[in-house]
Amino acid sequence: MSNLIFYPGILWKSVARGIVAFLALLTVYSLVLILISGWKFTWEQLTQFWYYILSLALGFGTQFGLYSYLKGIIKHQPSTGRVLAATGATSTTAMVSCCAHYLTNILPVLGVTGIITLIGEYQVQFFWIGLFFNLLGILYIGDKVLKVSHQQ
Repeated sequence: MSNLIFYPGILWKSVARGIVAFLALLTVYSLVLILISGWKFTWEQLTQFWYYILSLALGFGTQFGLYSYLKGIIKHQPSTGRVLAATGATSTTAMVSCCAHYLTNILPVLGVTGIITLIGEYQVQFFWIGLFFNLLGILYIGDKVLKVSHQQ
């Protein structure tokens, strides 16, 4: 670890971007719930599943911050080549799936009631799947950051 290259300027920008991504995901999640089911239901979901929701959003923000840091490092080290990193799309999907089963009020005409019922019935399992993929994404991007940070 003695030859680890550290970029404080890039780090602070990446942390700020991670915080913005965290807040943006919480905002999108809340707005989707409010638009679909109203404020009362949104509050019930947030109070009932806050630990899943915050964990998913934090994982997404962490992935976004790590990705931003990785991208910044690559700009300073053009010889490192192209590095692919996972995104937090699974986090967003898991959080939105929390409220998707309430779309049954407006979508039965389209024939998607079965899918929405399935999502609603397995809401907690979708949260766990999202958390698992968050962890995998963080480990993957974190590994890439460490590898690129060790190169000169």
